[in-house]
Parts: sequence; structure tokens; C-alpha cells
Amino acid sequence: MKVSKSWLSDYVNTNDLTKETLKERFTNQSQEVEAIYNLADATGLKVGYTKKCEKHPNADKLSVAKVDVGADYDLPIVCGAPNVKEGQTVPVATVGTTLFMDNKPFKIKKAKLRGEQSEGMICAEDEIGLGDSHEGIMVLPDNLPAGMPLSEHFKIIKDKIIEIDLTPNRIDAASHIGAARDLKAR
Repeated sequence: MKVSKSWLSDYVNTNDLTKETLKERFTNQSQEVEAIYNLADATGLKVGYTKKCEKHPNADKLSVAKVDVGADYDLPIVCGAPNVKEGQTVPVATVGTTLFMDNKPFKIKKAKLRGEQSEGMICAEDEIGLGDSHEGIMVLPDNLPAGMPLSEHFKIIKDKIIEIDLTPNRIDAASHIGAARDLKAR
């Protein structure tokens, strides 16, 4: 069962609870915690505007885009999505951003892809936790300003997800209210 720490805070004060404290309290209530991970960390995700987009000179399925993210210069980004084109407003993970793919962290770094510099990643909705689609990049409304933090548009909050291995005899804990009750009971 997956439990949201921010949802638990609707029922019990979770502000001072560390990962270790959460694990200990659930374990004391006969619930094994399998994992605790960040749901989304939108730091570094920006709204970008693709000013230029051309086919990669050394790869058939890649494109090289120049993307305005409100920085001092337009970022060169190599992209493999089939729907990327000039004039789009897109979500961009800048260098240093950590994304979670299949609950595993993936840090965006500067790279050379087939000889072309890439300083970020134009994202699909599944890459930023906003859906399941990976058919192409996510295209945002045109009225969003380049450089705007993506969290302002989507109202993304930081949250931790607690995965609990719920045993059949603990059906009383199979909800956020039940999990909150167990946290409060200590």
C-alpha cells in the first residue's frame, strides 16, 4: 500500500517525522515499510520555449533544439521525441535536476550525444510524474513564460510516499486514516 506523507498530515502532525521515525512507528504497529521515496521534486523543472529545432547531424531519430528557459543563454538540448519542433512551450529539466524513473533517481547532467552538446532534457509527462504517456514530449500552453518554475503552473508539491507491506490481518490500516491512526498510537 502506498501512503502520502502530505495526506497523513491532514490527520496527524508529520512535520517533524524523519524517514527513520516513520519506519520505526509503522514497524511498531506490525507494518513493514518497504520504501520511502520522494513523489516529485520539481526543483530545476522550468517552462521552456523551443526557439530552434533541427535534425541531429549524426543521428536519424534525434533533434537538436535551442531552448529558452529564462537563463543567460538558450540551452542546447538533444531530444529523441518524435513530436519536438520549433515554437513549442515545453517542460525542461535543467542540469542538476533529479527525476525519478521507476522510483530510481536520475540526475540531469551536461552531456555530448553523438557529438552534440546537451544541457538539459525536454520531458514527457511520465518523466516528470504528471501522467503515463511516453509517446512524445509534453507540450504546454503557449501563454506560459519561459523560465517559469513548472511547479507554479502545475501546483506541484513536495511529498514523500511510504510503501507499506500490509498484512491481511491489518485491514484496519488499509487507508490514510488507518495509517494516521497507527502513527498517532506509536
